[in-house]
Amino acid sequence: MKFGIHSPSYIYPQANIFDAVKARAIWIEQHGFDWFSVMDHMIQIPVHGLPEEPFMEGWTLLSALAAVTDRIRLSTLVTSTSYRNPALLAKMVANLDLISHGRVTLGIGAGWYEAEYKQYGFEYQEKPAERIYRLEEAIKLIKTMWTEERATFHGKYFHVENAILEPKPSQKPHPPILIGGAGEQLTLRTVARVGNMCNFIGSPEDVKHKFEVLNQHGVKEGRAYNDIERTVLCNVLIAKDESTI
Repeated sequence: MKFGIHSPSYIYPQANIFDAVKARAIWIEQHGFDWFSVMDHMIQIPVHGLPEEPFMEGWTLLSALAAVTDRIRLSTLVTSTSYRNPALLAKMVANLDLISHGRVTLGIGAGWYEAEYKQYGFEYQEKPAERIYRLEEAIKLIKTMWTEERATFHGKYFHVENAILEPKPSQKPHPPILIGGAGEQLTLRTVARVGNMCNFIGSPEDVKHKFEVLNQHGVKEGRAYNDIERTVLCNVLIAKDESTI
């Protein structure tokens, strides 16, 4: 079992938000954690704060953190397929994998925050199923870019033609791909088809059920249960006793 910290920007009220995030990442690495992830949004999401609050773009932030850390694995939790062309995202992640000497995980999802899409002029697909189909196709394209000398991919939503991505990522065959989301019919089927990792949020009972559903999809796709690394995002409060909470 491994432990990491997911670090939303709302906990950093200091004047220079990056200095605070950097200090947190260095502290986490020095204290033996395995993972440091950040959200990938353009504005603060409602569950954590107000949209006007300071918020850093995820991949430029991780690139800076890769240069000041040595061991901890870095990831987004998670990147929407709609915010960047997947071929561009493949190039960005490959660069970060080299900068970090093979410590990057691509955390990716179908997207959901409609207000953010509208503010930044991103195309928002109303149907969740359509967003999930785009997610699966984007992952296939990204893998093609990472592993083939020249990538040609013709999909319904994305395409590249004889595209060169050099240098390739450090990790072979490619950086692990974590898919966020827990929809049982489509999202978990996508995890079973093209994912290396998954992430869930919920009670132990809910998460156990999601693992069982994922395993059912995995059997249909010819994948063993342990082929997919399972992660859970939860809040943990550590104190000496109840009086110090």
